[in-house]
Amino acid sequence: MAMNVGSGGISRDPEVMIDINTTPLIDVMLVLLVMLIITIPIQLHSVNLNLPTGNPPPPPVLPEIVKIDIDNTGAVYWNGEVVSDRAALEEKMTRASAQAVQPEVHLRPDKAAKYAVVAGVMASAQRLGLTKIGIVGSEQFIE
Repeated sequence: MAMNVGSGGISRDPEVMIDINTTPLIDVMLVLLVMLIITIPIQLHSVNLNLPTGNPPPPPVLPEIVKIDIDNTGAVYWNGEVVSDRAALEEKMTRASAQAVQPEVHLRPDKAAKYAVVAGVMASAQRLGLTKIGIVGSEQFIE
């Protein structure tokens, strides 16, 4: 039992093209290849810079470093000394921010410290005007 689709072979219509026309794809590929060949020499050129040699002078005053440690119980330490409450910590931060050359503040929280305590210390430091704040990993916690 066979089935015949179409007019039975006696047709004047051209046959349907089944193959994909790859000519546009090849054209695009060749254009990209030519662009790559043109741009490679540009990327290989170097620019020679004459940089000054010599040793810059040391900074006039080395900044003081303040270490604020936070342990896993939430206790806050200022350079190794326990700070009794938030008001005492903020008073120390206010004095530090009022200095002519602000100290660098190294915040060193323990991995198990609560986020609320760490975020509170950082918010206080920002609110009181400390600008040189950095978070140091807890592997250097309380020397």
